[in-house]
Amino acid sequence: MTTRIKAEEFFKNEMGSMTFGTFLVGIRHSMGISQADLARKLKVSRSMICDIEKGRVLVSPALAMKIARIGKFPEDMAIKYCLEDQLRKAKIKMKVNVEAA
Repeated sequence: MTTRIKAEEFFKNEMGSMTFGTFLVGIRHSMGISQADLARKLKVSRSMICDIEKGRVLVSPALAMKIARIGKFPEDMAIKYCLEDQLRKAKIKMKVNVEAA
């Protein structure tokens, strides 16, 4: 089983419906760091991390990829959840499949 599949199963089992915010919470918890610690690593405010986790702020694909790299999680998962959040906000009922080029 690939790392991506294991990670997706873990997130779904532990956190329910996947959004980039729940993905971010999972990354933080797996790293054992606080919102403030992650904010320092990303050079953003702690409140921005909180807003992302709560779904109040959407992230760009570039930031999603940076977060996945810092947490050593699959980048394709981060991009997928980032884009699906944007589609959900636009009320477009579609799923995203992402693969490396």
